[in-house]
Parts: sequence; C-alpha cells; structure tokens
Amino acid sequence: MKHFAWLKAVAFIACLYPLARLGWFAYAHKLGANPIEFIIRSFGTWALTFLLITLSVTPLRRLTGWNGLIKLRRMLGLYVFFYAVLHFTTYIWVDQFFDWHEIYKDILKRPFITMGFACFLALLPLALTSSNNMVKRLGSKRWQQLHRLVYGIGVGAVVHYWWLVKKDITQPAIYAAVLAVLLGYRLVVATKPLKRHEGG
Repeated sequence: MKHFAWLKAVAFIACLYPLARLGWFAYAHKLGANPIEFIIRSFGTWALTFLLITLSVTPLRRLTGWNGLIKLRRMLGLYVFFYAVLHFTTYIWVDQFFDWHEIYKDILKRPFITMGFACFLALLPLALTSSNNMVKRLGSKRWQQLHRLVYGIGVGAVVHYWWLVKKDITQPAIYAAVLAVLLGYRLVVATKPLKRHEGG
C-alpha cells in the first residue's frame, strides 16, 4: 500500500506538469504571437492526451499483469476532465468574454466547436459519477455502461482536433492511430468473452 501511495502521489504531481509548464511559458513570455490560442490548444491537447493515457490503463494492466495500475485510472480520468474544463473555460472566458450569443453562433456554425462542446457535455456525467458512492448508487453494471461513453468521447475529441487543424493533420492523425489501437484492443478482447477481465 505504501508503494502504491508513493506511486499515486508521483503520478498526481506529474499530471500537473502541463499546467506548470504553461504557467512558466506565460511568465517567460513564450506563448507566441497568439497567446490565447496557444493556451486553449494546449489545454485541449493535454485533455486528449490524458484521455488516451486513461484508456491505456486497462490494456497495460492486462498485458503486464500489474493490477495496481487500475487504481490510477480514476485519477487520470479526472485529469481529463480537469484539462477539458480549463480548455472550455479559457475559450468562453478569455477568448469570448462570456459573450453567449457569439458562443452560441460558434457552436452552430463551426463544426469543430460543435464537436468539442458535445464531447465536453458528455464528460460531465462521467466526472460527476466518478466517486465510489456513485458507483454504489448506480450499480456496477449501469456505472460501467455509462462510463463506456468515454470511447465515443475519444473519437469525438480526435475529430474535434482534426477539424480544428485543417491543413497539417500529422498530430491529430497520431492521436487517431493511438486511439484506434486502444479501441481495437478492446474490440478483440470483447470477441473473446471467456478471456475477458474486469475493466474499461
């Protein structure tokens, strides 16, 4: 238990690195010609990165046999939500100054924002039901069914990023490939019910 507590503490601090890095960039005036866009994209990229890291926990646990990894999954999932909130908040506050009319127009007229907004809304019930108490209230089966939304969120987040960059799709293509491997692994496991283990 002490070993796991140490590992979890290190992982918790490491997950704050992107925020600390961005803070240092702001302090050192290294946010580029369009600092608001840089901040928004950084938070969004890290939200997607942590989503893929979270989805990698179950395959890594099964392949390595290290069951302790599963205890990090909830924390990593909450960091997905944390960076998604920062991504969304920076957009509506710093970029749009809470101009709800313009935000509404953006959501309707710009497909990548429509997709991003849909993914953010889908993340909300996952974050709100992340506690042990909510698992008990919903029941394990219903809780797992709800949290399978993360697969669709992953696809939507990659599409959101892909539509955003428009021209150089190298980075979103890498994210798409990693997501395809992670979801493909789950599909293979799902077709072998006798070898399935608990996890998402």
